[in-house]
Amino acid sequence: MKDKSGHSWAEPYKIKMVELLRMTTREEREAAIREAGYNTFLLRSRDVYIDLLTDSGTSAMSDRQWAGLMMGDEAYAGSENYYNLEAAVQEYYGYKYLVPTHQGRGAEHLMSQIMIREGDYIPGNMYFTTTRLHQELAGGCFVDVIVDEAHDPGSDHPFKGNVDLAKLEKLVQEVGADHIPYISLEGCVNMAGGQPFSMANLKELNAYCKKHGIPIMLDATRTIENAWFIRRREEGYAEKSIREILREICDLTDGCTMSAKKDLLVNIGGFFACNDEELFLKAQNMVVVYEGLHTYGGLAGRDMEAMAQGLREAVMQEHQDARIGQVRYLGVHLRKAGVPIVRPIGSHAIFLDAKTFLPHLDQDQFPAQTLAAELYLEAGIRSMERGNVSAGRDPETGKNRKPALELVRLTLPRRVYTQAHMDVVVEAVAGVYERRETIQGLKMVYEPEYLRFFQARFEPLQ
Repeated sequence: MKDKSGHSWAEPYKIKMVELLRMTTREEREAAIREAGYNTFLLRSRDVYIDLLTDSGTSAMSDRQWAGLMMGDEAYAGSENYYNLEAAVQEYYGYKYLVPTHQGRGAEHLMSQIMIREGDYIPGNMYFTTTRLHQELAGGCFVDVIVDEAHDPGSDHPFKGNVDLAKLEKLVQEVGADHIPYISLEGCVNMAGGQPFSMANLKELNAYCKKHGIPIMLDATRTIENAWFIRRREEGYAEKSIREILREICDLTDGCTMSAKKDLLVNIGGFFACNDEELFLKAQNMVVVYEGLHTYGGLAGRDMEAMAQGLREAVMQEHQDARIGQVRYLGVHLRKAGVPIVRPIGSHAIFLDAKTFLPHLDQDQFPAQTLAAELYLEAGIRSMERGNVSAGRDPETGKNRKPALELVRLTLPRRVYTQAHMDVVVEAVAGVYERRETIQGLKMVYEPEYLRFFQARFEPLQ
């Protein structure tokens, strides 16, 4: 890769320890994917060569984070590490109150149960699987208010994560602001391809929500990466630091849920944060029931210390340049090979456009699930379906939702793989693309009640 001046560029770290990978044969992979029901989530990690399933909890921690583990204060109540994390969140995100949770969905559960009433509507800039489920379990109904460009994988709109204010206004007029407990705003929208929102859009949203008394609750999982895109793409932000932009984002919102397993470079952890004391006290009380005491929230003290240090490292420009730069490297080379991907290239993953990749497969033949299985068979690379399986069924009709985007996510763990690994991925995807016309779809033979993409099983169509 090259930097802005055209000079060769390298990662801002060096390798101190390695984990050996196991190479497999085609025959071994055929047996493994068959045993897993053609679901990459059900593969054993020992059978995977390059694991691009998720960036959640899969990052490599730094020497300072590992050193922080030795500073774990494992007191049941009042752990010193909790107060270190609280101070870091207050400094970098700016929220007054913090409730730690074991991971992001723990925070989503707290927020949904506290803020949503039966019959409420929750607008958001595209759904995320666990977020929408928690909203539905609390009696709410998610409503997509993202800009139309987000549903078009071929659009080069620089901020596909933006909220369409006209769609939001339409919902408010239909159901009333009193039935909208908050708007759910995600940074670098996962299901849209890791696409950011702009600061200008957030400022407009903030003004609108203040007028109608609607809180903005941020899914801050990848908001530091969102800040990187604002700095790179939005006028007036090129000279601001990622840290400054992150704080400006959070100051325009009322609270957040956080899966620290992404931006904050840890293997486990999350939190709920807000500025409203009444909301905080409710979350603080509820976390004791579902997670643990309010000063550890399902985490060891050492985990909270690693989160605090990870936050300090995540806002560094050099880190984000390397992290998002590696994603871009992969995407650019896939496009050169003619492979259809979501454009523009996003933050944490490359999303293969399975509809265009396998146009001969009906969406109920699960083209994205099929493509993920084929990529594993090709080279032992594990990826994730983000399409008809992930979208689930409409609770009223019982039919597959068939989202506009039928994608396979190649998700890059932070600080884990090298450029050579990316070259292997490009060759493997290109190899599958060359034989795409011979690929047959799948049928679902087992479907769990919730979040079926994690545990569903499939068989090849004859």
